[in-house]
Amino acid sequence: MKDITILGIETSCDETSASIVKNGREVLSNVINSQIKIHEKFGGVVPEIASRKHIEAISTVTEEALKKANMDFSDIDVIACTYGPGLVGALLVGVGYAKALSYALNKPLVGVNHIEGHIAANYITFKELEPEFLCLVISGGHTHLIKIEDYTKFKILGKTKDDAIGEAFDKVARVMELSYPGGPKVDKLAKSGEPNIELPKTHLDGLDFSFSGIKTAVINLNHNKKNIKKEDLCASFEKTVTDMLIQNTEKALKMENFKKLALAGGVSANSYIRERFLELGKKLDVEIYFPEISLCTDNAAMIASSAYYNYLAGNLSDLSLNAVPNLKIS
Repeated sequence: MKDITILGIETSCDETSASIVKNGREVLSNVINSQIKIHEKFGGVVPEIASRKHIEAISTVTEEALKKANMDFSDIDVIACTYGPGLVGALLVGVGYAKALSYALNKPLVGVNHIEGHIAANYITFKELEPEFLCLVISGGHTHLIKIEDYTKFKILGKTKDDAIGEAFDKVARVMELSYPGGPKVDKLAKSGEPNIELPKTHLDGLDFSFSGIKTAVINLNHNKKNIKKEDLCASFEKTVTDMLIQNTEKALKMENFKKLALAGGVSANSYIRERFLELGKKLDVEIYFPEISLCTDNAAMIASSAYYNYLAGNLSDLSLNAVPNLKIS
């Protein structure tokens, strides 16, 4: 079978990224231009600023990706981009740029669901990984338990009813006056604390999650109990939300008799969460997969990987492709 080389474009939030990936798993280049330093002073991503910075960076980032792969546009078989979910202005930059390339170069276009991209990051790190498996997607916007039936076929088994876990991490970090992005700061501070504070766990029927209660409890404790050490509060929060993730994931693994579990999304880079899930794998004799840390955050390599399997399945886009900020996984 002929090799398929895909140029992936990712602009869903505050990273402008372009990547060249061969056959869905071999990364030839993966260039990421992060805006963290710009948004840090605002305590979070400012959508309009993010969009402008994507416009400034996207051509340069793409040229750098081609250069690092020692290729030019004639070597590319398919153009891929994230079209949702994400910030609408940011998404439009990547979608518009990818459509222009597709039209000018007369190359096929594939629009990719950002969450499916996060799942596909595992295919890059683990060349042997194939469906079926269970995937826990944990990010700033999502907390989903998903059955990966095939490369482009997904079944949601459970999801958050309110805040995503990454959103809860960021809000807890903000109230503790930790700088943006909050998740890594909470993880770092928790290492020097003790999980000695009892926090509420939400128990729902089925496999759904809820993190608004624990988020509010942490915020109230931080405001009202001045003698609480921030390190202990971070450690207690991290342990409690991980307990909630483990509880539902273990139920799902047993219900469906899965032997493979992958984690995906920005929060899957959390060191404590990784440690606890490795313990779960040993306990249940289940193989555990995490993307390498550089592929947990938003990047175009994961988009190109997902696009490869969509391309093989005939899931092509045309020039009417538009940004869908609230796109669901299907």
